[in-house]
Amino acid sequence: MKQNAKTDLHRLEGKVAIVTGSAGGIGEATAKLFAQEGAKVNVADINEEGGKRVEEEIRQGGGEAVFIRLDVTSEENWQSLMKATIEKYGKLNILVNNAGVSQIAGVEVTTLEDWNAIMSVNATGVFLGMKHAIMTMKNNKEPCSIVNRSSIDGQIAEAELFAYCASKGAVTIMTKSAALYCAARKYNIRVNSVHPAYVHTNMTKGEARSYGIPEEEYLERMKAIHPIGIGQTTDVAYMDLFLASDESKWVTGAEFVIDGGVTAGITV
Repeated sequence: MKQNAKTDLHRLEGKVAIVTGSAGGIGEATAKLFAQEGAKVNVADINEEGGKRVEEEIRQGGGEAVFIRLDVTSEENWQSLMKATIEKYGKLNILVNNAGVSQIAGVEVTTLEDWNAIMSVNATGVFLGMKHAIMTMKNNKEPCSIVNRSSIDGQIAEAELFAYCASKGAVTIMTKSAALYCAARKYNIRVNSVHPAYVHTNMTKGEARSYGIPEEEYLERMKAIHPIGIGQTTDVAYMDLFLASDESKWVTGAEFVIDGGVTAGITV
């Protein structure tokens, strides 16, 4: 039987992608995987040193990439990014809204400044990305996909991550609204959210410090609450790949949990 979706390498052949927060961590893994699968990738991040490194490593691996500095909280930056993408590639097919920040703080100690800082990146940044991507994508008439990085904390809560939980909850429901908006207007754009649990990245040391414990102890705590262990950045990147590819052409407005079993229930 003939298959519509590609099942071999280069699952993103001919597609143009933007991955935000791709100077490290999950975003870096996603950008590199997309390039490996044939996409032309805009490595978008506020971190110029890291972003240029990822661009160079993709090129050394035979992929096509360009670093573009992006502050996701700036609408002007988003407008410039879309303009640069169209000028260079003529279209945009994929946006992964991956950029995000976190803070260890419960409701009583969360300041308004803290709240605004978290929401501006994690929620407003995703809103601006979707807005300007949709305005750009709807004109190319090709299959397009937006993947928004939420979290299991966009579905269940953690007491000491008040603003972060709020921001990721916003991403969850914004995704559904945008998906319905695009479907109602017959845009060929799908919008979905990905919800990871703990993934070991270069941010681990900082997270441990926020809890006031050694990194090794923090890792052991995380391992204990994940039934099949903590995740790697590539685990999430492969979920992004599926949603970015035409293999998921009948998927929109959905939440994809990738959490090692954390939200399945209690194991003891």
